[in-house]
Amino acid sequence: MKMKLTQAILSLAALTSLAVASQSSPTISGDYVEVRSCDVYTGPCFANAEMNLAGKEGILVWSIREGSWNGASLAGLNVIAVVRTDGTLGDLRYQPQSGKAVLIVDSRASATQRAALKNFACEMAGGLIREVAEVKTVQIESSIGACAKGGCASVKADGLVEINTRCLGGKDHFCGNEQTYYPPLTSVTGASPAFTEIASYKGSGLNLTWEATGQRSAFLGTFSR
Repeated sequence: MKMKLTQAILSLAALTSLAVASQSSPTISGDYVEVRSCDVYTGPCFANAEMNLAGKEGILVWSIREGSWNGASLAGLNVIAVVRTDGTLGDLRYQPQSGKAVLIVDSRASATQRAALKNFACEMAGGLIREVAEVKTVQIESSIGACAKGGCASVKADGLVEINTRCLGGKDHFCGNEQTYYPPLTSVTGASPAFTEIASYKGSGLNLTWEATGQRSAFLGTFSR
């Protein structure tokens, strides 16, 4: 009887350990880049001057290295959310914003994968995406964090989106009081600000196109869920 009881306890412990491991292991992970139409690494005086005048647009890119979502393997695929709101995309803890988005999904994805990518982007963006205006399927090329300091990114989505960033340097400090003034718009790990050489959206769905150059307006990091 004691031996059976011991075996039952050990079996229960093994099942519990497996359940905990399953809960703690991410099901999907990859690299992330975000660019906005205002500086995210800046001084308070600059940020306050831009409030409600700039920073109403953003581009969020998830480049998935491995994992699945809603039962579909998404390893090696990309999805982009181009977002427009009515106010500055600032600190969402104090100034919640929700807006309209165009989702751009990887043309290499199957129909099932495209649906999973759309759901994944909306889930990761949370309340930021109130309405999906359009879903576009195009070829997406991405290279994120491809330098020693991890601030270099290149993203191209077939004439719709272009992003190029580099690491921040000493010449990128203007007022001497810069800080990471805004946090990233989504949940990421190891987010660091970067310099945007160019970020543009030239598609439909948001009633505008935009291009930003020469700003300290990007974040690079990783995600897991």
